[in-house]
Amino acid sequence: MTGGTGFIGRAIIRRLLQAGVQVKALVRPASVSSCYEVSGLSWVCGELSDETTLRQLLDGVSAVVHCAGSVRGTSLKDFVPANIASVAQIVQVAGSQVVIPRLLLISSLAARSPDLSDYAASKRQGEEVLRSTAGAINWTILRPPAVYGPGDRELLPLLQWIRRGLAFVPGGGAGRFSMIYINDLVEAVLSWLQYGSGVAGCYEVHDGKVGGYSWDDVCSIAVELYQRPVRRINIARGLLSSAAALNLALARLVGYQPMLTPGKVRELCHDNWVCDDRAFGCATGWHPQIGLREGLLRTLS
Repeated sequence: MTGGTGFIGRAIIRRLLQAGVQVKALVRPASVSSCYEVSGLSWVCGELSDETTLRQLLDGVSAVVHCAGSVRGTSLKDFVPANIASVAQIVQVAGSQVVIPRLLLISSLAARSPDLSDYAASKRQGEEVLRSTAGAINWTILRPPAVYGPGDRELLPLLQWIRRGLAFVPGGGAGRFSMIYINDLVEAVLSWLQYGSGVAGCYEVHDGKVGGYSWDDVCSIAVELYQRPVRRINIARGLLSSAAALNLALARLVGYQPMLTPGKVRELCHDNWVCDDRAFGCATGWHPQIGLREGLLRTLS
C-alpha cells in the first residue's frame, strides 16, 4: 500500500485489516509520526523514488494498491514524481518479483479530461505508463470522482458551509457530477482484492446516483436534511480565474504548492464529471451503498 497516511489510504488500510488482510504500507520519513501499531499492519519507511524501499515494500506481497499521489502544484513537473514516475518505479519493481503481484492504481476521474489541468494530465500519463509498461502484471485502474467522508480536508469546508445554509457554486454550476462516499470506495478496493480479475481494466466508480448530481440536487438534499433554506451563491468563473492566477503567481514567488490554480478552475467548471460504474460492478460484484444524503449525515455528524 502506498499513500497509507492520507485520507483515502488510511480508510483502505482500516477496512483491509478488518477483513483479515495483512497490509504492508509505505510511509515517508516526513510522515512517520502518522504511523500507528495494529495487528496485521507493518510500515516500510522511505520514499517512492527509492528502489530499495520499494523492493522491501513489495517483497512477498500478492497485491499492490498504489494510492499515493500529488494534488497540488504550480506546473506539470510538480506532479511528475508522485503521479507519473512512481507508477513506472512500482511497475518495474513489481515485475521483477518472483511471484508478480496484482496492481491497483487509484487514479482520478480527472484523467478522463487531461487537457483541463496539469494534475489531470499527470494522472492520465500515470495511467498510460501502467498500460504501456505493465507487461505480465495483472493490473487495474480505478477512477473515483470527488471522494468525501470523515477525515477529508478538501471537500469538508464546502460541505460545512452547505450545512450552514450557503452553497458556493463555482462558475455558475451548470454541469453534473458524481460523488462517492469514502466507505464505498474502500469497499470497491476490497472487492477488487477478493473478486476482480484485474486484467487491463480502467473503471469508474460512484455512489450509485445514475446521471450524477446537479448543484440544485445537492441543495435540495441539504434543505431536506438540515430543515433550513440553502442559499446558492454562484461564483463567477472570471472571479475564480483571477483568484487562481493570483494564487499561482504567489505560489511561484513564495514557494508553496497551491490547490487553486487556473487548471483547477477549469476542472471545477467542467460540465461533465458523471461516472458509469456498471463495468466495475460486473467485474467484481461491488455495488455502492451510501448515497449523498446518508454520506452527508456521516460526514458532518
